[in-house]
Amino acid sequence: MKAANSNRMEKIIFTLFAFVFCFGCKEPKNKELAIIKNTTTEQGGSPVKVIPVQHATTVLEWGDITIYVDPVGGAAAFESQRPPDLILITDIHGDHFSLETLQELHTAKAKVIVPQAVADKIPSEFTPQLDVLYNGEHKERYGIDIEAIPMYNLREEAKKFHPKGRGNGYVLTMDDQRLYFSGDTEDIPEMRALKDIDKAFVCMNLPYTMTEERAADAVLEFRPAQVYPYHYRGRPDVSDVQKFKELVAAKNTTIEVVQLDWYPSEDY
Repeated sequence: MKAANSNRMEKIIFTLFAFVFCFGCKEPKNKELAIIKNTTTEQGGSPVKVIPVQHATTVLEWGDITIYVDPVGGAAAFESQRPPDLILITDIHGDHFSLETLQELHTAKAKVIVPQAVADKIPSEFTPQLDVLYNGEHKERYGIDIEAIPMYNLREEAKKFHPKGRGNGYVLTMDDQRLYFSGDTEDIPEMRALKDIDKAFVCMNLPYTMTEERAADAVLEFRPAQVYPYHYRGRPDVSDVQKFKELVAAKNTTIEVVQLDWYPSEDY
């Protein structure tokens, strides 16, 4: 009888230990960002699906409209995507603008929104499709208001990378949703002054853009509902998006940080 009681007691102790151990594992104190393939949200209109392709390259699906942001990587990078109705290009650098990719894709019916510096590098065959936007200008296409936002460097040693006025970030207003793509920028006043942003795609990579600390500080000022760290690999450093999330959460728990799979290949 004593042996039986002893066995039962051992089983009870083991069960309690296993429960405590498993409960502790399910709720870590500092939960790491989960990387997800894509995300779809709806706010007062058609849902917007965000599909990361690579680094700064993004596909948006909004109802029947498909938008490519900074398409690079050749046609192969878009094999599983719908053809674009609208293309947005932020700057002249190869991780944002690829003429070869534009020429390989089925873009005959697409409108292409670019800054002048990009338009200067695109051959005349695309001229009927081009809309050139300067910083601060708007254009409506397919029911989407597109605003060109400045993107540039502030640090003296980095101004050569992205001078003010050359490139565009973009704010897209789609029904009641407002999406911001920073392009290559530091935490400039024009970013900090943004209002009512639902999704903000914010870069953070040195030496070309900004640190996690500066990106977090800017996000805390303009307070988007969601922020998507993207464009976070530099040469050779990779920014710490977990650190970025913790910096944001320490001061504002209402801003959701979403990490998409921007680097499915380690080759970048």
